[in-house]
Amino acid sequence: MINAEQRQLLHQYIILDLTIKSLQYDYKKLEQLKMKAIYLPFVESLMKSVRQDYFNLKRKLAKQKIRVVGWYRINAYFSDVRIATAGEDEMLRYANQALKTEVEQLLIQLLSPV
Repeated sequence: MINAEQRQLLHQYIILDLTIKSLQYDYKKLEQLKMKAIYLPFVESLMKSVRQDYFNLKRKLAKQKIRVVGWYRINAYFSDVRIATAGEDEMLRYANQALKTEVEQLLIQLLSPV
């Protein structure tokens, strides 16, 4: 069983994971553009920053013996995430649109000047 703090870390990890996957998908599409020399370094830099946070969080969760085992798409609206913990496995249900919105908000936050 995971506590509230661990669940928050896990949620951040999931958002970072989805952000990386989204950027990788977009990167492949950007490679086909004529002006790719402008866009690709920008996306690479963004991916590098997100990956660093992702791996730091993954290590922190691993120390607590928590890991994501798999994603299971229930339907167009919901997905389940299987979490392995030291005690038992858990399933967490997420709304796909909410996850997408959080990924977008994270990217906007990373792109906005401080």
